[in-house]
Amino acid sequence: MASNDDAPIGAANGNGNAEQPSLNVLAQYVKDLSFESPGAPNSLRGRDKAPGIAINVNVNANPLSDKQFDVNLTLNAKASFDQEVLFNVELVYGGVFSISGFPQEHMLPILFIECPRLLFPFARQIIAEATRNGGFPPLMLDPIDFAQMFQQKLAEDQAAAKVKVS
Repeated sequence: MASNDDAPIGAANGNGNAEQPSLNVLAQYVKDLSFESPGAPNSLRGRDKAPGIAINVNVNANPLSDKQFDVNLTLNAKASFDQEVLFNVELVYGGVFSISGFPQEHMLPILFIECPRLLFPFARQIIAEATRNGGFPPLMLDPIDFAQMFQQKLAEDQAAAKVKVS
């Protein structure tokens, strides 16, 4: 006698039609890439100290259909020495994801943590190549904790909601 233990995970087990959770990358693309070195060629000369580098990260997600989402990872990096801007690079790197079979309460963490985590290595490489092609050493961004970013955004949204209620 066969048991339901042999059924594939997510397969119907008599209770309904459970769907196997899946997260698939359907496409990746550069939406916007900008590199500026306003002081070149003077900004390319050697210096005895490392420049200051400011990095900003943002994630946006938009539904394309019930199961497909466009997730954009925006990375800005600005290097300056004293008051001189050495370079400014901006990248908006996108991915189209097919997401199905997950409970609704997991969708925001998937869109704002897992999807950008999958996009980041590719975006990091594009930033490194852009800065190298601009005449600077490649800027190798440190890994980003998207879970911490998501938690911080939730906390900010909750604080803003409390202020509006008061």
